[in-house]
Amino acid sequence: MIRFKSFKRGLVLSATLLCFGLLATATQAQTPAEFQAVVDKAHAKYLPLQEGANADYIPILTETPSDLFGVVIVTREGKVYSAGDVDYVFSIQSVSKPFTAALVMTQQGTEAVRDKIGVEPTGMAFNSKMALELYDARSVNPLVNAGAIAAVSLVQAKSEEERWNLVMQNISDFAGRPLTVLEKVYDSEYTTAFGNRAIANNLYNYGRLYSDPEEALRVYTRQCSIGVNAKDLAVMGATLANLGLNPLTNKRVMPAKDVPELLAIMATAGFYDESGDWMYDAGLPAKTGVGGGIVAVVPQRFAIATFSARLNEAGNSIRGLRAIRDIAGELGVGVYGPNPE
Repeated sequence: MIRFKSFKRGLVLSATLLCFGLLATATQAQTPAEFQAVVDKAHAKYLPLQEGANADYIPILTETPSDLFGVVIVTREGKVYSAGDVDYVFSIQSVSKPFTAALVMTQQGTEAVRDKIGVEPTGMAFNSKMALELYDARSVNPLVNAGAIAAVSLVQAKSEEERWNLVMQNISDFAGRPLTVLEKVYDSEYTTAFGNRAIANNLYNYGRLYSDPEEALRVYTRQCSIGVNAKDLAVMGATLANLGLNPLTNKRVMPAKDVPELLAIMATAGFYDESGDWMYDAGLPAKTGVGGGIVAVVPQRFAIATFSARLNEAGNSIRGLRAIRDIAGELGVGVYGPNPE
């Protein structure tokens, strides 16, 4: 049975990579000028947009300048194309979630995520407590708050300090540079984390949390408070596009064989309860966060990242999602194939 499962997994991986390879062949590689042109065009088109508002349930997020807007493409070779406010540092928030799931996969294999957290999208808000009661898996998915807190608790560590250091180092490795925590964001978020504390305690009660609840909550909140800029997110996405190898540092961050499973989770749950609409419109695995960041991955080619703090009701950056959607459409890089003319 083990041999059959390994063989089957190999076939699935090969088929997935072949599909992505055929897509890359079918859509001819863009020139540097073409990459820069689509980035500039998307930035210019949506810079005047005033829709949406900063997240306010974490008080300090209201202080992020709402007029800032940045768009970046980083290729799997490490080439960078950018426009706008791509160096402004903001809190990573939920964009951190797939990368800690990647750490769990690296430590324990992809089945640990499926068995101990779950991979089904909830169809509910990212901070839903109702999902814990409606689904037997409780934590359900590593890209919503419950599953992300569970993922932090699954990181193999002997102490809270070691757990945090592993999480922080992993995200820094994906970004290709040492990152730091925005302590004011952490303080604001942790002191108001009543909903997430309830989620952590309920998960522990149901046997779906794998460390002390308050420890998991602290590490999770610090994870969400890591400071990044849009370029960092694009490099993180490009590392996934490059099958787990950071294109700037050439460091292997996660096994290539696990990347398709992670991208599948991002495709089905990366945009909270708008994930279906996102895949319908853009066709790219992605992750968004209430800090205003979004990263989308074109497998084996490049990543697109954006930053803009104005969000829609689902918690997704309005400028960012529209810019990435336009770029994906113009370049014809949705994983299901380009739209016909």
